[in-house]
Amino acid sequence: MTEAAPQRPVILAVDDDTAVLSAVRGDLRSKYGRNYRLLTASGGAEAVTTLERLKLRGDPVAVVISDQRMPQVTGVEVLSKALELFPEVRTVLLTAYADTEVAIGAINDLHLDYYILKPWDPPEERLFPIIDDLLEDWHAHNQPGHAMTRVVGSRWSARTHEIRDFLQRNQIPMQWFDVDTSEEGRLLVEAAGDDGLPLVITPDGTALHTPDVAALAAALGHRTHADAEAFDLAIVGAGPAGLAAAVYGASEGLRTVCVEASVAGGQAGQSSRIENYLGFPTGISGSDLARRAVTQARRFNVEVLAPTSVLNLDLGGPYPRMELTDGSTLSCGAVILACGVSYRSLDVPGSAELEGRGVFYGASLSERDTVTGEDIVVVGGANSAGQAAVYFSEYARTVTILCRAPSLGAKMSAYLVDQIAVRPNIAVRCGATIRSVSGTEGLETVSVADSSSGSAVDIAASALFVFIGASPHTDWLPPQIARDERGFILTGPALGSRRFKTADGDRDPFLYETGVAGVFAVGDVRSGSMKRVASAVGEGSVAVQFVHQVLRS
Repeated sequence: MTEAAPQRPVILAVDDDTAVLSAVRGDLRSKYGRNYRLLTASGGAEAVTTLERLKLRGDPVAVVISDQRMPQVTGVEVLSKALELFPEVRTVLLTAYADTEVAIGAINDLHLDYYILKPWDPPEERLFPIIDDLLEDWHAHNQPGHAMTRVVGSRWSARTHEIRDFLQRNQIPMQWFDVDTSEEGRLLVEAAGDDGLPLVITPDGTALHTPDVAALAAALGHRTHADAEAFDLAIVGAGPAGLAAAVYGASEGLRTVCVEASVAGGQAGQSSRIENYLGFPTGISGSDLARRAVTQARRFNVEVLAPTSVLNLDLGGPYPRMELTDGSTLSCGAVILACGVSYRSLDVPGSAELEGRGVFYGASLSERDTVTGEDIVVVGGANSAGQAAVYFSEYARTVTILCRAPSLGAKMSAYLVDQIAVRPNIAVRCGATIRSVSGTEGLETVSVADSSSGSAVDIAASALFVFIGASPHTDWLPPQIARDERGFILTGPALGSRRFKTADGDRDPFLYETGVAGVFAVGDVRSGSMKRVASAVGEGSVAVQFVHQVLRS
């Protein structure tokens, strides 16, 4: 039997001015007419009717572009309806200069993706790049059913959580079936053979029973081996700092490899929405930022290897040499360490036993479905905790934030504090610490103590997301890489009187250079760094300028 051809996604343009509507239709058709269905509506009411009809037909809607000033139904109302019917749709508001405040309001209220000032001539500069970007985002989150990776497992399984988290952070389209409640999940297990859960079925039909992340990545075609053995620049870690270094290094002619032990994006990749990163007025999720950065790096021919771990950094030869977990080695002229940090363990009774079964470190956005309608707890007082609390409050019945500090404003950005304050299902308990966690199959209770009075109370919760400080990934480094008392890497002036001998005489370490010439450290793993995405990107890009000086010497 011949399968039906997949439906082309819809781009809907709305404007009550016939001349403007004709212009936007013509521009969009010239660029996107072959791969998308271009529909138009000559007013807000007609647009809403069109959207409702598309919903009933099950047609995919990728982008809605609407003028703001229309009688009866405004552009903001059209886009609001579009998001109600198609939560993944990308939205664009066409505005005059005088409507800028309306557009900013829509960014805050609707998470509007973009607004375009009329006129948009030339479209090659002021329209197409925006639509291209939005379509790429939409396709990253919307794949046809046959391209889905299916996961069958229990919500209380740590391995199931690990697999779902890996797929979500890599933006691999996934369907998850809870074996305890899903008939479809049980049928898939019967068809694949009951050889252990979780069961992962790849888009080509391969069934993997209890795979680890490395085996899953290989089955999905992730690149984990380098094509060459020698590079100008090797970067350890693909968080914002490492990816920035990769893009700047490769774009300036350096043969570059970037090795990531887990998932590109680092801790920032777990953020549901970063709203204070320059150039993204509507905010951007950490996984979207990572995807864009990886795409940009690969465009400049960076070899991004993930998941691949570095076992050892050999500094005994004329050039640094990295030994990887697969037994291969990479030699390089310079190294940038951007290996990041992980959240510290909770270390209270019950936490180790329930890790991955209700106790999670980091945002674990893949758990959105499991916390819907339930009571959850977020531990921490910095931005990562605030972003997670805001995100999960859209799904959970209640979110309780536990913070040791006397107020959230001590470490959290004001915009997040303000958002938390207006969400009725978020409760904040400052001056609070966790005594223990408990549960049988999964997490059930969190015991919380007030640090001033010492009195304790039990909170019922099915999930606990922990953000309580960071431990650097530096245990694998040789002793020549100097570190502070907490394990963070010392660089530049922090090395004190350290000097390097060169052909041109002795020199001081460069700003981000470690105790070994030609080895740099940037981002969260560096002692004294500012734990923000923007500063990590800045450090990664600046370090490349020093790499050039090392390679020339």
